[in-house]
Amino acid sequence: MLIGEYKHNLDSKKRMAIPAKFRKEIGKKVVITKGQDQCLSVYPISEWEKVAEKLSELPTGSADVRNFVRPFLAGAIDVEIDALGRILIPDYLKEFAGLKDKAVIVGIYKRFEIWNEENWENYKQRIEKQTDMLAEKLGELGVY
Repeated sequence: MLIGEYKHNLDSKKRMAIPAKFRKEIGKKVVITKGQDQCLSVYPISEWEKVAEKLSELPTGSADVRNFVRPFLAGAIDVEIDALGRILIPDYLKEFAGLKDKAVIVGIYKRFEIWNEENWENYKQRIEKQTDMLAEKLGELGVY
């Protein structure tokens, strides 16, 4: 289970350490892709295969499907986790997420996200004001 919030630095070679708690669960290789809200989504290989399979089964006749699936899959890259528990974030993904020298890793159960630190703080402030309303909507769906 990948949960929690961790602040990390990107080194001069665009590498970022993955929290030790996460490394036990994700294996030696992950897939990084463009996520929603200008963050990066990082999937263990086994979880990525499930997500990619579901996406491949969607109807390609739908423009909305194509417009989501193309950049999501085309923007993805598989990366090895080095002996020190770091991943290399390619320039195009670093630019997409606006990553500089500091970032936040956010566990989202079966995947995790990498956020520009300022973007994450702004997002949290905006969303935390809506917690009650969001909980009510989830209650209507029988989730919460």
